[in-house]
Amino acid sequence: MLVSTSEADLFERSRGRLEAIAYRLLGSAGDAEDAVQDTYLRWHAADRTLIEVPEAWLTKVLTNLCLNQLTSARARRETYVGQWLPEPLLAGDPMLGPAETLEQREAVSLAMLTVMERLSPNERVVYVLREAFGYSHREIAGMLDLTESNCQQIFRRAKQHVGTERARAEVDSATVRKVIEEFLAAMLSGETEPLIRLLTDDAVGIADGGGRVPARKTPVLGALAIARYIRDAFRPTPARRAYVGGTPVFYATEVNGDPAVLVEVDGQVYGIFSFEPTTAGVAAIRIQVNPEKLARVARQWRAAEAHHPLPGTW
Repeated sequence: MLVSTSEADLFERSRGRLEAIAYRLLGSAGDAEDAVQDTYLRWHAADRTLIEVPEAWLTKVLTNLCLNQLTSARARRETYVGQWLPEPLLAGDPMLGPAETLEQREAVSLAMLTVMERLSPNERVVYVLREAFGYSHREIAGMLDLTESNCQQIFRRAKQHVGTERARAEVDSATVRKVIEEFLAAMLSGETEPLIRLLTDDAVGIADGGGRVPARKTPVLGALAIARYIRDAFRPTPARRAYVGGTPVFYATEVNGDPAVLVEVDGQVYGIFSFEPTTAGVAAIRIQVNPEKLARVARQWRAAEAHHPLPGTW
């Protein structure tokens, strides 16, 4: 069934919201784009004269597509090489969606996206639609073909699962910059003590290379262990310089609401260090070096205005 100009415009007005929902559900920008495109194909094929509320119809189709993907994603995670981390998004990316409230910002943080991997597919969908997008339980129940009371029970279970995690700290831009600069100086110093002072005692370090770039395959636990890992992994030996193939340049940025250091080598985005700030210090460092998960960041980074590197050389 041909799509009229007004119907195509209606879908395009919904695209940003649909992509933001899909990204929160899947933790992957590429998968989110695919889910939204599949939703459009179903919109194109549907008898739209029978659709009374297009927004609700599109959201229902999208969430059901994502439910199918979440089920298959669990199997893919079991064969993933090393640690899996969500795909990071730069500040300002429309796929991050609404960020007016603390709950909305939390729902798209890398910490929360990682925690939500533990939820069942239904729990994740209900939690995201309710907490980040404000859908009523009645609306969500209609999308998932559940009763309203069942939807409420699922939401309570999801809240219990994610509520046990440490609350993220709301930090101002000056503090963010300070964290980034202190981390980079500590990393480049080759010493462990400066790094230990930035971290909480029970901090965790996770690196995702996806089997494409060398990265530790298990989490690093505790401030001392993380400091030693970073010191050893980023000591600029001749072998490492040869492997990297250029001189790294470091930039302060923000991904998914968290302070981060973006590493560029010969004009190409090589990796991102993101930090989970708390009132007690940095509770987690997440290192993303899987090229597939840096593709969207790299495109937006190249398209942005001139960037100003941080001081420090490797």
